[in-house]
Amino acid sequence: MRALGPGSVASLLKIALDCAYAVLVLAIAGIVLAALGLLLVMPFVQGSQHLITLDGHKQSISVIFHRWPALEALLVAAGLYVGALGVIVNRLRHVFRTLTQGDPFRPENVARLRVVGLGLIALEALGYLVRLTVVWLAPESGDHVKFNISLSGWFAILAVFVLAEVFREGARLRSDAELTI
Repeated sequence: MRALGPGSVASLLKIALDCAYAVLVLAIAGIVLAALGLLLVMPFVQGSQHLITLDGHKQSISVIFHRWPALEALLVAAGLYVGALGVIVNRLRHVFRTLTQGDPFRPENVARLRVVGLGLIALEALGYLVRLTVVWLAPESGDHVKFNISLSGWFAILAVFVLAEVFREGARLRSDAELTI
């Protein structure tokens, strides 16, 4: 099977990226609806209401919703994470479209790959921020939160930026070749 062009591995990956992008759009919509629902339900929660959990215990709704700032923060973090993934997948969709067309060395792919690299940096930074926030808000959980640097994540980020430069050089060489008679 070919790597580039119609009916290639690149075209299969483009289809997978299209599906992933649709799922991410639905996830963002779900997160926004959950956040809005939480904000709308808050004024109507009474302390006397109870939920029966799956194990048969009663849980007060007011106890659950007294933690609403943490729930909102969780939804914001999830929204940022899924949003960054959406940006990354969208840019990769456009790069793979050019690969499917058999014309990868376009100048716009350089910018797309740089955005992918920046999105990956944002995901790594968000992961660190969430871990630090958990330790700060709940110091007793600090023993369970592992704060380590993901070498594979940072290596992937560097690889994406190197690929962006390779695409930039390829686009430059292609432009030079078009000027040559």
